[in-house]
Amino acid sequence: MEKNLPARPNLDHLRSQAKALLSALESRQTEAVATILQHLPAAKDLTAAQILATRFRLADAQSAIARQNGFAGWPHLARHVEQLRALEGSWAFARLEIDGTLMPAGALGASRILIDGDRFRTESPEAVYEGVFNINVETQPHEIDIEFVAGPEAGNWNHGIYRLEGDRFELCLDLNGQPRPVAFATSPGSGRAYETLTRTSPARPENVTGGKAPAPPAPALQDSAGFEYVESLTLTRLQGRWKPVKIIRDGQELPAMMLWTGLRTADKNELKISFGGMTMIHALVRLDEGTSPIHVDYYNLDGATKGTLQHGLMQWSGDEACFCMAAPGQPRPEDFTCPAGSGRTFSQWRPKK
Repeated sequence: MEKNLPARPNLDHLRSQAKALLSALESRQTEAVATILQHLPAAKDLTAAQILATRFRLADAQSAIARQNGFAGWPHLARHVEQLRALEGSWAFARLEIDGTLMPAGALGASRILIDGDRFRTESPEAVYEGVFNINVETQPHEIDIEFVAGPEAGNWNHGIYRLEGDRFELCLDLNGQPRPVAFATSPGSGRAYETLTRTSPARPENVTGGKAPAPPAPALQDSAGFEYVESLTLTRLQGRWKPVKIIRDGQELPAMMLWTGLRTADKNELKISFGGMTMIHALVRLDEGTSPIHVDYYNLDGATKGTLQHGLMQWSGDEACFCMAAPGQPRPEDFTCPAGSGRTFSQWRPKK
């Protein structure tokens, strides 16, 4: 699972979240029911009414919070957070070996690594490197994945293994996109680095943000030319009010009990989609019924995506309409899947009677 923790997670704060979740359940809050339904395995086959009638324990709420944050359970989350905190501080290079060659000790003294939560900054005479990292403490040796966000290596990843013993921190990293090392060693041509660090201070370092990635270019703004209303069999069939059957966004399915707040309305080729009374999409629609599946385009009229185009696919499943839409500025999907990281949204709608 992808980890969803904040940059500097705190177990006490996460415990408080679990207690708040229990309290919200007792208050019969819809969002709390959805969290239990989606993230507690023991509750996946229960209805909302059954969840409200069940007396959950703090351990259940902690399990749901853990899975909501991308962990198999609370013990895994606790070990992860405790290890992150154990890595914090300032570290000096005691030894560095690259491709089987040991770097001179005198060349290491001016470099250091600062760690705060899952953010780091490496300071050396030649450059400053900033980024974030993720660890897996459920393996032996532990795994580490490093993403460089700012500096000469921005956009690159290092995958490796590590071990921490008190104030001694060892890493063996692949530098060239090869499989993760399995041992703490390098050899000529291996493309690996073996670093040994010693902690110089356990204090939380200042201003370690992980760097700031350059903003991706915004989708080019368009005008609405080409989105004039043209009567068609499909547009006519899509008129009126529709209720959602299924919504999946970027690999995450909206809980069934949350779907009842959704509404899709179409008037000619003007579309509005809302959840909980809040408009999520307001767009003009253009269809190409000469393709199979049908090509559909949105020209967004409001909100943060105003003036942008979205491309997608549409097909019928009996009387239900199915759509798969790419994010603004992205290519049209080739199918109706929307895996995690794709930025796509799949939706299925049924006429509202």
